[in-house]
Amino acid sequence: MIVRPPQPRGTMQICGSSVASVAAGTSFQVLGPVCWQQLDLKMAVRVLWGGLGLLRVLWCLLPQTGYVHPDEFFQSPEVMAEDILGVQATRPWEFYPSSPCRTVVFPLLTSGSTFWLLRLWGELGPWPGLVSSYALLVGPRLLLAALSFALDGVVYHLAPLLGADRWNALALLSGSYVTLVFYTRTFSNTIEGLLFAWLLVLVSPHVMWGPTCKEPVPGPWWHSWLLGGIVTAGFFNRPTFLAFAVVPLYLWGTRGATNPGLKSLTREALVLLPGAALTAVVFVAMDSWYFSSSATSRTLVLTPVNFLHYNLNPQNLARHGTHVRLTHLAVNGFLLFGVLHAQALQAAWQQLQAGLQASLQMGLLRALGAWSLLSSPRSYLLLLYFMPLALLSAFSHQEARFLIPLLVPLVLLCSPQTQPVPWKGTVVLFNALGAFFFGCLHQGGLVPGLEYLEQVVHAPVLPSAPTHYTLLFTHTYMPPRHLLHLPGLGAPVEVVDMGGTEDWVLCQALKSFTRQPACQVAGGPWLCRVFVVTPGTTRGAVEKCSFPFKNETLVFPHLTLEDPPALSSLLSGAWRDHLSLHIVELGEET
Repeated sequence: MIVRPPQPRGTMQICGSSVASVAAGTSFQVLGPVCWQQLDLKMAVRVLWGGLGLLRVLWCLLPQTGYVHPDEFFQSPEVMAEDILGVQATRPWEFYPSSPCRTVVFPLLTSGSTFWLLRLWGELGPWPGLVSSYALLVGPRLLLAALSFALDGVVYHLAPLLGADRWNALALLSGSYVTLVFYTRTFSNTIEGLLFAWLLVLVSPHVMWGPTCKEPVPGPWWHSWLLGGIVTAGFFNRPTFLAFAVVPLYLWGTRGATNPGLKSLTREALVLLPGAALTAVVFVAMDSWYFSSSATSRTLVLTPVNFLHYNLNPQNLARHGTHVRLTHLAVNGFLLFGVLHAQALQAAWQQLQAGLQASLQMGLLRALGAWSLLSSPRSYLLLLYFMPLALLSAFSHQEARFLIPLLVPLVLLCSPQTQPVPWKGTVVLFNALGAFFFGCLHQGGLVPGLEYLEQVVHAPVLPSAPTHYTLLFTHTYMPPRHLLHLPGLGAPVEVVDMGGTEDWVLCQALKSFTRQPACQVAGGPWLCRVFVVTPGTTRGAVEKCSFPFKNETLVFPHLTLEDPPALSSLLSGAWRDHLSLHIVELGEET
């Protein structure tokens, strides 16, 4: 029994129901259990969101061992580690002065700032040995994880405006493996998603308002400057950002206009020019400064133009892989979002059916005249999701990570206030499997293997017995060399990436490395140590080369889809060997 103090006047609010204080005792007995159940459910969702947010940070610190795609290293930390820390790294062609296709601004702001702090701490801090493979891996990821909480703020702000349940949407966002894995990695797509989310917040006062408002409330003078700056920054980061920005910018430019059309859109676009121009000047100046060198003339560097020139060539895209035009719609959407993508497809189909029914009843022209992009928050969210997806599908190269900016409108679409989130168990299972696969299993031995090799090559050696190391990687993703923390010049370590080479080529390479002159310098032979890093599924190719195994270390788990294990091997007693990365130290050829 619950006893409440008397309330002589006024009302008390219980779960949204106003109950007169005179009848509080009777009404509370009736409504109390139901309302407390609703309150407990809301509190449980908030606790769930908090726990998932904590998991997002802690999993970065563990760290995540999965290796999603080489771009997570070679478009930011690999380049910045060489520039700021002076360590050995593999610079991709996009960052050569002769072919600048990527802006350097965001790599400098993310990985660059992290490495600069690590260098400063190593020089001035009490622990000079702070810079290590672990710090080089976790530092940029931790910064991106912190920035990813801006997505939570965006969803918290937009949910009431778009008819979404705030805490259900936040739980879907934090529980998505896209947030846990992709938004804590240094992808340019991650930056694209953050900028898209901030763009949605900036246009929200101009696009969404209450039913009593007749026209948008004008914002402060700096609002349009910031909006133009974000659009330009997104374009310099990835020109595909325009595909995500087209719907919110169109609605922002035409909403409230007496005669919406090209004229009103052009007038509003002019308001964005000051902020856009200022941001473009900053990016062009930074890129021109970074890519200028003594070997090239000092000219303006327009990285988005070079990016478009390269990617609009079908032959260049074919080098990275071509896909069916429906890959994003039929495959990548399900791969990233699972049942949420299916709900979006169902909602789009229902919207299409309603439009067709209205056109049959009213006539096509009258139905089109009555229909508006802002007829409901649901139609707006559908456009935010499917318009970028359709525009990106025009390109033949379609990777799943290109769609990660669509997560915010999707979770808002799939968490309406009027009904609970369906298929909760399926959503939980899907994201748990996705987090395990991409966060732990996929190429999961390579990063821990590099940490192990870093300890090997940095181990103390006798001055009288200098050691030369050869680290050969075969049938793995490109190894990010900066994680070995090797000095830029003079390091007796050679890193060789053989890719998916054939067996006989591997054997020829091993013979040449064991006979290299570095092992037979004047004044006495060096101690040569040769390591081969290969998945368990291709270990047999190394055995064929007739080199004895001096030492072998297994890193579990590791799965490479390019050389997957056979089902029979997974059902055998050696399944763990096939799901591990093997680091083999070779002896002399027999």
